[in-house]
Amino acid sequence: QGAQIIVFPEDGIHGFNFTRSSIYPYLDFVLHSHSGKWNPCREPYLFNDTEVIQRLSCMALKNKIFLVANLGTKQPCEHTDPHCPPDGRYQFNTNVAFDDDGTLVATYRKHNLYFEYAFDTPPEPDYKHFDTPFAGKFGMFTCFDILFFEPAVNLIRQYNLKQIVYPTAWMNQLPLLSAVEFQQAFATAFNVNILAANIHHPSLGMTGSGIYTPVKSFIYHNMESYGGKLIVAEIPVMTTDRETNLESNEGFKENLHDSCRTFTSSSLDDQVCFKEQEETPGRVSEKGNEQLPSPFYAEMMYDNFTFVPVWGEKGELQVCANTLCCYLNYRRAVLTDELYALGVFDGLHTVHGTYYVQACALVKCGGLSFSSCGQEVTDATALIDFQLWGNMSTPYIFPLLLTSGITLDFADHMGWKNNHYFMSKNRTSSGLLTAALYGRWYEKD
Repeated sequence: QGAQIIVFPEDGIHGFNFTRSSIYPYLDFVLHSHSGKWNPCREPYLFNDTEVIQRLSCMALKNKIFLVANLGTKQPCEHTDPHCPPDGRYQFNTNVAFDDDGTLVATYRKHNLYFEYAFDTPPEPDYKHFDTPFAGKFGMFTCFDILFFEPAVNLIRQYNLKQIVYPTAWMNQLPLLSAVEFQQAFATAFNVNILAANIHHPSLGMTGSGIYTPVKSFIYHNMESYGGKLIVAEIPVMTTDRETNLESNEGFKENLHDSCRTFTSSSLDDQVCFKEQEETPGRVSEKGNEQLPSPFYAEMMYDNFTFVPVWGEKGELQVCANTLCCYLNYRRAVLTDELYALGVFDGLHTVHGTYYVQACALVKCGGLSFSSCGQEVTDATALIDFQLWGNMSTPYIFPLLLTSGITLDFADHMGWKNNHYFMSKNRTSSGLLTAALYGRWYEKD
């Protein structure tokens, strides 16, 4: 089909559920400090235990295609090395990249392991990228790495990367961390192209691959059947002169240049606009006699969110927790018998990983009771115009917009305005599941 680069998923070669010793026979030897001039297909004799690497190299060479794959690798270490495991070897979850001549051009060892007891964390994070004649530099990291500063964010910023290859075996977690939802948000937030290959294993909740640009996606998400799918797309090369949606860490609040006009949406007659002197945007209830709904608490993604119900045809809401306040201005096209809620969380997430989250989320609840808010929901019918914003304390905001059937939509406008990050949408393409600003405050992890 004329593809120039192909990316395979994490764990696709060896599979799952290994112990440190049971995976050992499947590990290839890879010298990670290698200068990158080795062609395993043409020089198979250089190292022992490189069968998988040789086969991949020959596939790249024979098909004249850049190839990225994930496999387990081993590296002996000396007991004088303080990090060396007791059995005298490192075992890494590794991505390898080959050029169209079969030469090994980059290896990356996964840094943020997700309950992978067969593998070691490398002593230092790898910052790995490789050059291509058709799209410049590609950066490389794996699965859970996408949620952390090291090495993913640091790699992109340090090398000003615009294309990313991303093998993953991602267990979907609705409403905020479904694979396609977060992959898309990452591409949007960092203004990069991502080639995300997810393993297809519905019983483990693993599905959702895609080729993402900041403005368009080609995705495959299928929980019903076991058939995988090859996604092929032609996308524009991102160049480095376009401004990233994330301002630099230092000046992100000063460099706000969205005009009031882009923020207002024509279909909402109650337009919200920030005036420079306003402390908080929006008018939550300046009429005074409107009874605002009381907040309630429910668990979402193992975190204790504070919610307010989203009732009626239209309205303005706010909900706060710790230092974070979230605001919503909404209108529904048609009233449906579905409960939605606006939730806020500002704290340390501690289940299946520890990391600090600031989130403002409009979600469809699982049923009509408050306790059902935060549950995993895959279908919705409500079409909602909304503006969602919050006084986030971090510049790293991932805008999530997920619609019925686990499909993606794109916000009309988003960005910083008067120390608040906002996202607005006039009409989702199908029923709204989740509209959220998912902030990662890396310094507080």
